[in-house]
Amino acid sequence: MADFPAIPKPTVNLNDYLKMVHNPDGSVTRLLNLPSTAASPDHTTTTHLPIISKDIIINPDKNIWVRIFLPREAQDPSPPPAGATRKLPLIVYFHGGGFVICTAATTVFHDLCACMAAEVGAVVVSVDYRLAPEHRLPAAYEDGVEALEWIRTGGEAWVSEYADVSRCFLMGSSAGGNLVYFAGLRVADSVADLEPLKIRGMILHHPFFGGTQRSGSEVRLEYDGVMPLCATDTMWELALPKGADRDHEYSNPMARKGSEHCSKIRAVGWKFLVIGCDGDLLYDRQVEFVDTLKRHGVEVIGEFEKGGYHVIELFESSKAKAMFSFVKNFMA
Repeated sequence: MADFPAIPKPTVNLNDYLKMVHNPDGSVTRLLNLPSTAASPDHTTTTHLPIISKDIIINPDKNIWVRIFLPREAQDPSPPPAGATRKLPLIVYFHGGGFVICTAATTVFHDLCACMAAEVGAVVVSVDYRLAPEHRLPAAYEDGVEALEWIRTGGEAWVSEYADVSRCFLMGSSAGGNLVYFAGLRVADSVADLEPLKIRGMILHHPFFGGTQRSGSEVRLEYDGVMPLCATDTMWELALPKGADRDHEYSNPMARKGSEHCSKIRAVGWKFLVIGCDGDLLYDRQVEFVDTLKRHGVEVIGEFEKGGYHVIELFESSKAKAMFSFVKNFMA
């Protein structure tokens, strides 16, 4: 992590990020220009970094694209030790932003994926999906599935040459964690159709869930300086299908079809790692999610820290390093 620039804790709360102009056609104009980072595909110009990255468009009609992060060590031409494999595990990552803001190029998500590829020793494919309200849920879930299908075809050299797609883990931060769960449910009945891609587990980093009845942590942290409750309410209003409330399954997977979903997950044998902290107003919902999975026989690890704030690992390198250790152990 020392090779990467430190990122300051956010000083503008998420409610300010959501300042949008609502247009007559149902779209919005996003007023905040969040910092973004370009990919670095040319290893000769990024010798100070242990990773290289590049962008690939996988569906130009929907503007779905991915950013691939490759550790330099993967391109080592020397033969691996006897009995070892040179190929690295694959992490398919989905960024956060409440389904309404951010991209795979947003600096905090780019830096997280770059650091993770280096620290964990994995090929990371970060997916840029369609945003609401222009494309309400389940559009993002559909885009996640399309990205998995694209990986399955094996047409991209960095993935086919350097990634062991039979050791694939889905990971997402905030809304991306929610996306991981529901994209996974969409392919759970047809995992054989994804081969040689094999999903081994899911990593939900501060997953974004909601509900109509306020949880204890939502009441306690209603005016949180990083992500206040009014911001999450606005995000769900923009992201959910029109007419749906926050007890829709996309927002509250424990309220409706929870048992059915857990049974489907248990049947395919995927394990879960859920990372969070009690300084996040989503904390109670994340703990409830973990408890629900456990109650239905799903293998799940909950790593919850004291204090902190929503997606703290995006902004504090020591916390990110600890998370990468959890992730690496989980993937072993």
